[in-house]
Amino acid sequence: MPVRILPHAAKPDPNRDPIGPFLHYLMAECGVSPHTLAAYRGDIARFSKWRQQNAPGPLKRVSIDDLTAYVDHLSGTGLAPNSIGRHLASLSTFFRFLVFDDRVTENVARLLIAPTVWDRLPNVLSPLSVEKLLNTPPADTALGRRDRAALETLYATGCRGSEVANLRPRDLDLSAGTARCIGKGDKERLVPLGRRACDAIRAYLSDDRPLLVMKRPKTEEVFVSRHGRPMTRAGLWRLVTEHARTAGLKGKVSPHTLRHSFATHLLAGGADLRVVQEMLGHSSIATTQIYTRVELSQLRAVHAKCHPRG
Repeated sequence: MPVRILPHAAKPDPNRDPIGPFLHYLMAECGVSPHTLAAYRGDIARFSKWRQQNAPGPLKRVSIDDLTAYVDHLSGTGLAPNSIGRHLASLSTFFRFLVFDDRVTENVARLLIAPTVWDRLPNVLSPLSVEKLLNTPPADTALGRRDRAALETLYATGCRGSEVANLRPRDLDLSAGTARCIGKGDKERLVPLGRRACDAIRAYLSDDRPLLVMKRPKTEEVFVSRHGRPMTRAGLWRLVTEHARTAGLKGKVSPHTLRHSFATHLLAGGADLRVVQEMLGHSSIATTQIYTRVELSQLRAVHAKCHPRG
């Protein structure tokens, strides 16, 4: 339902309630149908009423946290996901108009995620489960140390399985604790490794990888098979699932599960959403924001279980 915001000649008084000018603009200059106009009017009026009670003040002070709280409010009223999605589309169009009209500087509503995405919340391991998984590979064998280094790298960086599989020794700066990853669209980014991952990788590179690639010295990748061939994304997936099974973890656990867990645990620890976006290599912050929904769902579960009136 979002409409294209077109130029208009006269801008309304910035001190005037913008809803009237917005609706007039949609009708007179964008030519929306009466039915669509009525839907916008109802959606924006509902948001305005909620904002007066929960986020009063100038519209330019409305934050993504305020809008997320409003979406939670809509969800709590029992609205269907499609109806909430329509509300989000209305808000996004409204805030685009406000930006165009110089009433706000940013369309924060564009960061909202449609509720249909909520049904696809990623599987996330608890920190305790991650610790159990990372400690599963045996420390007294070359392949065990390789697997531990791979698991530590996946969780420390939040990289995709393919990105970890494609790592080469020259991509690692263990003294600085960083790795250079090539993501989707051949976009390059630096990600932190952390002390434990660096220690595991250093031990594997110095003692075990040279033996594994002895017969295939031209292999460039960090993680290799027992025969010295580059470990594929499928091989990395099998590595994770086998150790997850050994650790007794329930459900499907894959390299992407560790990526989801990485992002969720960072946000739970207070990391800024845009910092997490950068580390994950997401082109849009809206993609990263799904992890705020995961964290909120976990908080609700804890509240329901532990609060006296949960």
